[in-house]
Amino acid sequence: MNEWHVADLEKWDDVICQHVDDIGLSCFPQEFEICDHNQMLGYMAYSGMPSHYPHWSYGKSFEKLKTLYDHGVSGLPYEMVINSNPSIAYLMRDNSLLLQILTIAHVYGHNDFFRNNFTFRTTNPEYTISGFKSRANRVRSYIEDPTIGLERVERVLDAAHALSMQCRRNLAVRKPSELEHRADALKSAEPAKDPFQQIHKRAEYDPPDLRKTPTQPDEDILLFIRDHNPYLSEWERDLLTIAHEEAQYFIPQMETKIMNEGWASFWHHKILERLDLPTDLHLEFLVRHNQVVCPHEGSLNPYHVGIKIWEDLEKQCEGDDLAPLFAVRESDRDSSFLRRHLSEDLVRELDLFQYGPQGDDLVVTEVSDEAGWQQVRDSLIANTGSNLLPTIQVVDADHDGNRTLLLRHDHDGRDLHPQYAEKALAFVHQLWQYDVVLDTVLGGQPAHLTHGERGFSVQTG
Repeated sequence: MNEWHVADLEKWDDVICQHVDDIGLSCFPQEFEICDHNQMLGYMAYSGMPSHYPHWSYGKSFEKLKTLYDHGVSGLPYEMVINSNPSIAYLMRDNSLLLQILTIAHVYGHNDFFRNNFTFRTTNPEYTISGFKSRANRVRSYIEDPTIGLERVERVLDAAHALSMQCRRNLAVRKPSELEHRADALKSAEPAKDPFQQIHKRAEYDPPDLRKTPTQPDEDILLFIRDHNPYLSEWERDLLTIAHEEAQYFIPQMETKIMNEGWASFWHHKILERLDLPTDLHLEFLVRHNQVVCPHEGSLNPYHVGIKIWEDLEKQCEGDDLAPLFAVRESDRDSSFLRRHLSEDLVRELDLFQYGPQGDDLVVTEVSDEAGWQQVRDSLIANTGSNLLPTIQVVDADHDGNRTLLLRHDHDGRDLHPQYAEKALAFVHQLWQYDVVLDTVLGGQPAHLTHGERGFSVQTG
């Protein structure tokens, strides 16, 4: 039994908050909730949300997590933090006093990151809880409606969940408007006076084809189907909207996993070093911190990579001026963070390497030497966050005059998995209600994947 009381946590929280202010972290108001392992499993299954719509996949996730936990295959996180205003964090009841102190400090690092990193500016954190509750109530109302029911709702949600990440990956990265394209096109007609302007000018303006829908390729597949399939019911359109909105809320967390965990670990270490901890608590702190940020055998620990980069950036600061760190925290996401700040020396220190299949075996293809470290870094970037997901766009809603939906895969050297592509196209066909064609590349050859009333087919060449 842990020998601490809520009053102890309140006392340490007050002390930590003072250091948070002194350091210059800028946080939302913070609320903590203490939960047991069953409650934490539930929050994990529902992505940390205290209110969420029902779906069989969340129950399946809970049972899987509980089985793994009960058999000692996996543990539970020390905490979970919600990107909301006020921020909500869950602390495990079984944590020792030192673990509670460490996780409270860690939470404020996440809180600061959520509030200030540019990728989260479109998530409307002040409406997080009310928004999830509103969507949950809408889904439940459709389930309870005798004209709709659970089966039809889950069928649409199954398709929506499978396709929800086929969307713009970051709304905070603004796309140039058509007017900006036109202005740049006019400017490019004149000789560039500044060589820098000539090198970094935008691509030439490509006018849209007004005979097609969409006039420009559209990344938001669910929203396109919602807006252009006239045969969908209003409740079906609303379910597609709900799935899309929730994906947009979680994508920034996917895009900043290494930065965010590294930032929170960097600051919990700084804060606890400032605390006047008793010797026994300080020794436990050293052990716990090293457990969190140590490298993992056979996999990449985002806490380890993230804190190493932040510590390296700190060394480059002048004296106690950490303003450059706060600027990076605000303006980067994992892709740019790794590209800009994962240096050759760090790649070597982290002992990173690239591997791939060769026959039936996995072999090392690049190591962190002078010739290969950039390839190792770029491979890490390509397998970080939403870069793991293929980019597929809607090209034409009436490809053959019979409402066939034409999609295009932005091939980056990695082929689609045919089995997954077949299932995904089946869901698109279900929602679009007409044939669907996906243009891609398989084995170096152009390929057309089709799903229609006759099923799935692949045509290459």
